[in-house]
Amino acid sequence: MTERLLTKRHWLAILIFGLFGQFAWTIENMYFNVFMYNTITTDSQMLANMIFASAVVATVTTLLMGVLTDKLGRRKGFIVLGYILWGLSTLSFAFISVDNVAAFFPTVNAVTLAAVLVIVMDCVMTFFGSTANDAAFNAWINDITPAKQRGRVETVLAVMPLVAMLIIFGGFDWLTQAGEWQLFFLIFGLMIIVGGVVGMFVIDERPPKVSSDTTYLGNIIYGFKWQVVKENRILYAALSMLAILGISTQIFMPFLIIYMQKYLGWDNYALPLGVILILSSIVSVLSGKWLDRIGKLKFLSFALLIEIIGLLGLYISRNVFPIIFVGVLTVGGNMIATACINGIVRDFTPKDRSGHFQGVRMFFNVLIPMAFGPYIGSFVIKGSGETYQELGEIKEVPAPSIFFASAIVLIFLFAARWLMNSLWKEEKIR
Repeated sequence: MTERLLTKRHWLAILIFGLFGQFAWTIENMYFNVFMYNTITTDSQMLANMIFASAVVATVTTLLMGVLTDKLGRRKGFIVLGYILWGLSTLSFAFISVDNVAAFFPTVNAVTLAAVLVIVMDCVMTFFGSTANDAAFNAWINDITPAKQRGRVETVLAVMPLVAMLIIFGGFDWLTQAGEWQLFFLIFGLMIIVGGVVGMFVIDERPPKVSSDTTYLGNIIYGFKWQVVKENRILYAALSMLAILGISTQIFMPFLIIYMQKYLGWDNYALPLGVILILSSIVSVLSGKWLDRIGKLKFLSFALLIEIIGLLGLYISRNVFPIIFVGVLTVGGNMIATACINGIVRDFTPKDRSGHFQGVRMFFNVLIPMAFGPYIGSFVIKGSGETYQELGEIKEVPAPSIFFASAIVLIFLFAARWLMNSLWKEEKIR
């Protein structure tokens, strides 16, 4: 039976929810760290704790809610309501500050409590975001996308984080540099809410094909059964590759803006970062048709090599133009590698258990990377000994060694790529 191609309405929904969801994830993954560092505490260990706590919530939420969307045979309601609540929780950060905490709780350490409050609210935000985006939206993408268009869909989705970063850096980053965090969070909280409302009209609910041969609890643990792993070896090999790629990325990404601000001394980091994002986005989108034509696995080796060269370039570069060049190699290579691996994951995810595997995907794509990457980054930062003094307080500064550490981890992906190639040959997949 011929699979239906995506319609203009499908593409509109993919673009809206892909972009608005990445607004929220960009703020959480990059700006919460800066918010915490600049307004509450500079302890990189506290930043790593926040990232890890969020990753645990994201994984558990996606596992539970992904299975629930399968069980109910519905995605749209979870996406729409989830995005609205996601926006409200993002908006709440406008009211978190050390001064506000001190005013309400004068007898406690305001800095520590404010940091804990940020972590708790980050987890609340993550719950709604993972329900709407990671569980429901990703499963919906699996439901509607035919195999022949997956490469193109993945490259579009892979470029969305960079488009979101570009819009935020180019149009709104000045708010954070001016200390206008309240307005910053209010704007994006409202934007995400609007995205959820728009979803009522653009999402085409297509009841998924689901398996009903197990209970809800059975469905939750389904993807972690050894028999399931053996039956879907290529899928789990691809997920393992996604975990390694994620660890490499999380070593430097949470500290990237702080590195540019404090180590390189770039007050106007948004401009060079914007150039990197624009060029990387163009490279990623143009690679989409070649990815489908040449093959995801073959294209992956090229993408990894490019990213490693870029990371090593970031390690040794200090001037703007060289950093822009190697930054494009790093980010562009990462995006293409992510699209290749995610495409394989979608190709080999059983159609009747799409929601079940969203939690498994999060385990590999979010929990493992965020459980190791930021802590490796924090260890490298503390080991570098780079600090500065402000108002009599010694503060840590991310050093270039985070890029070198990231490149080392990425090398392990070539071994995983070799294993994947062996599995493809065994199953005679071309």
